[in-house]
Amino acid sequence: MSRTLVLTPTRALRAVSTGRLHLTPTLSAGLQLRCYSAVHKSQARLEPANSLLKRDDLDGVMAIVMDRPEARNALSMQMVDEMRDAIAAIAKSPSARVIILHSTGPVFCAGADLRERKTMSQPRVAQFLDDLNAMVCELEDLALPTIAAVPGPALGGGTELALGCDLRTGQKETSFTLPETKLGIIPGAGGTQRLTKLLGMSRAMEIIFTGRRIAADEAKQIGLLDIIAPEGQSALDAAGNLAAQMLTSAPLSLRAAKKAIKAAPGTPIKEGLRLEREAYKPLLTSEDRDEGLRAFAEKRKPKFVGR
Repeated sequence: MSRTLVLTPTRALRAVSTGRLHLTPTLSAGLQLRCYSAVHKSQARLEPANSLLKRDDLDGVMAIVMDRPEARNALSMQMVDEMRDAIAAIAKSPSARVIILHSTGPVFCAGADLRERKTMSQPRVAQFLDDLNAMVCELEDLALPTIAAVPGPALGGGTELALGCDLRTGQKETSFTLPETKLGIIPGAGGTQRLTKLLGMSRAMEIIFTGRRIAADEAKQIGLLDIIAPEGQSALDAAGNLAAQMLTSAPLSLRAAKKAIKAAPGTPIKEGLRLEREAYKPLLTSEDRDEGLRAFAEKRKPKFVGR
């Protein structure tokens, strides 16, 4: 009997490289190995922010676009794998300077794809949760500044995905919800940890225990949103404006600052200062440091090259 195994390129490579899938001649004869990219529409893609925002001042800004509006950008296995591919490509890119996480349609992300979940076995659900957690961690671990542009509701895993970014922009339609306790589970992609680190234990408990919706104004007030776009602009516009401001800073400085800042929570001050010095020292001999000093002396804008 012929069987069909549907894998993304990433999942197929991992399965083969870890020994979980062996394509022997006997297996190949009865098994059709297909890649999502060949038989399904892409659900996530990497796009230059200049083309996405129709601007010409965002060179080096890349956008990861969740593009599944018909399913409210629910996180399927395919989308998670394609997002991991995009994040891996960014991590290797010497020209990327700032990352925007964006979505098409009015909903940022509805969390896990519950329709797909109904078709999964328990081991498959566990594997999906592992992959989802890995994806959010890989996003969080990028050395570049990351901005989540949240145009509307971020539900469950959508909120957890936004929490994996350094900063979040929104608009009046933006909202955040972690409803898992109402479904007999808890946030499973880092929500209990990242929300607590961001907002503190008591506020995180209140939000997760009640599963209530946090509207844009409250999200801004408590620090879950960093910027709300003014009337007539979108969360993506606000993210583009924020990224454009970051581009005036030296790329190496942004990376070093992010590394030092992320080490600060929970680190004793003396150890934190040591880590700051370690991040600072390589900049002293960089070309961008020399360019910054020259530009300041010459009263002009610096032209940083990331070296």
